[in-house]
This record gives sequence, C-alpha cells and structure tokens, in this order.
Amino acid sequence: MIPRTLEHHVRRISEAFRGLLLTGPRQVGKTTLLKKMAESESRNYVSLDDRQARHLAKTDPRCFFQAYPPPLLIDEIQYAPELFSNIKMI
Repeated sequence: MIPRTLEHHVRRISEAFRGLLLTGPRQVGKTTLLKKMAESESRNYVSLDDRQARHLAKTDPRCFFQAYPPPLLIDEIQYAPELFSNIKMI
C-alpha cells in the first residue's frame, strides 16, 4: 500500500470525534485506507457494495448495527442514508 498523508489526519480526527465522513474522488485509496485502519485498530469493516449488507442497512438499520457493532467503518454509506439517523442515536 502507498502510504497516505491523510492517514495520520484521519486517525487523529477519529480519536477526537465519534463519527467521521471520508469523501473524495474515485480511485484515490479511500477504501484501501479504511480497510487498513480496520485491521490495525480492531474495528469492524463493512462495505455497502455487498448487497446483503446494503439490504439489511436499508430495511432494518437497528439490526444492521447489531450485526456490525461499533466501532465500525462503513464503506459506500451513500447507498443507505437510512443509517444516518441511527448513527446519530448511537
């Protein structure tokens, strides 16, 4: 993996805040960075590119967070905006 300057900032911000939204152009390494952080920091990782995970997130957000408990990195969250109100509650 190519070291990313952003990694240090993402780690620091995620220590200070309970939620972080990482956005950017396609193909710049956002998913790779998230997966690396999930492995090194014992966080759960789920991608909503997975149709089953996406279906669960859209139809039963509470159950989604039981299946994927925090701390959690959610990739492609834009596919399930239903999760945002539940994230706020958590």
